[in-house]
Amino acid sequence: MNKITTATKKQCIETLRRIAEAEPEKIITRNYFRNNSNLAESAWTKHFGTFQEFKNLANITPSRHARALERAVAKHASADLYRELNGEKRNWSAAYKKPSDARFQTVLVGSDIHDIECDPFWRKLFIETAKRVQPETVVLNGDIFDLPEFGKYGVDPREWDVVGRVQWVHKFLEDLRNAAPNAEIIFIEGNHEHRLLRHLAEATPAMKAILSDLHGFTVPKLLGLDKYEINYVAPADLAVFTVADAKAEVRRNFHILHGFLVAHHFPEGDKFGLPGWNGHHHSHQVQTKYSPIYGSYEWHQLGSGHKREASYCNGEKWSNGFLLAHVDIIAQRAQMEYIDTTHDHVVIGGKWYQRANNSAS
Repeated sequence: MNKITTATKKQCIETLRRIAEAEPEKIITRNYFRNNSNLAESAWTKHFGTFQEFKNLANITPSRHARALERAVAKHASADLYRELNGEKRNWSAAYKKPSDARFQTVLVGSDIHDIECDPFWRKLFIETAKRVQPETVVLNGDIFDLPEFGKYGVDPREWDVVGRVQWVHKFLEDLRNAAPNAEIIFIEGNHEHRLLRHLAEATPAMKAILSDLHGFTVPKLLGLDKYEINYVAPADLAVFTVADAKAEVRRNFHILHGFLVAHHFPEGDKFGLPGWNGHHHSHQVQTKYSPIYGSYEWHQLGSGHKREASYCNGEKWSNGFLLAHVDIIAQRAQMEYIDTTHDHVVIGGKWYQRANNSAS
C-alpha cells in the first residue's frame, strides 16, 4: 500500500477515529495504526509529535487533565473505605469507661509490646504488677501489635504467622483483664495498628487470609475491644495518601487522663506542657520540665516490651520497662515510678524478681 505522506490535521484525526470506531474494543497502538491506515508516519508526526498526543486530540484517550481527574477520583474513591473504618474505630474511645472517684489513683502504662516479639520477662512482670497493684487505669500506649507482614521489613511470606500474632495479643489481653478486672484499659493506636487497619480497609490478600482464619473478625474483634472491655483511642484518619501524611495522622493519637496527664505514642506529647509519657522509640529517657501551673514535673519516654534481640535493627540499644503513675487527681500531681526490666533483676514494690529462662521467678 502506498502511504499518503501529506495530510491535514483534520484528515489525520478522521483517519484515526475511523480505525478506532471500527474496532471499539481494540487498544489502538502506534504499530496497529501503521499497519491499518494509509497514512505515512510523517503525515501525522508533523502535526502531533507523539502518537499519544495524536490519540489525545482525536479523543481516543482522555486528555492529560481528564486522566489526572480520573486518578484523583479513583484515589478518593479508595479512601472511602478508610473513612468507613474511621467511623467504626472511633466509636470505641469511650465504650468501656470505668470512672473512679478516689482521690489517689494509679495508672499502669506499657508501650511497644509487639505481640510475639515481646520479652517474656517483661510480660510476666507487667501482668504480675497489674495483679498486685490493681490500678484504676491501664494504658497500652501503642504498637501492641507488631505484624511485620504489613510492615516495611520484607518478611518472607513463608514465615508469616499472622493468626498466631493476633492470638498472642488476645491471650495477653485476657491475662491483663483477669489480673485487673476493675481497671479501665485504654489502648492508644500506634503506627503498627494504624497500618494494620489500613490493610483491613483495603482487604489485602494477607488481611483476607487473617479474616478467613479468624472467621470474619471485625475491628473490635480483631483488637479484642469487646471481649476484654477496652477503649480504643484512635482519632487518626486512615484516609491518607502518603507515608508522611500517615505519620502525621498517627501523631494525633493521644489521651489526656484526669485532665492533666498525657499519654502519647510519640514524643510530640512533651510539647503539651503537661506531665506524661510517650513510647515508640524503645528507650527510656526522663526529662524534668517546668510549668507555671504544674510546677516541676516529669516527662518519660518509655522502654518497650519488645525483646532486645531483633534481627532487623540494633535492638541491643533498646531498653525494656513500664511505668506506674501515682496520681493525685485533686492536686493534679503525678509521681512517676519507672520499672526497668532490661536486666536480670527487678524490684517492684519491695519484691525482687529474677530473670530465669526469659521468664520471671
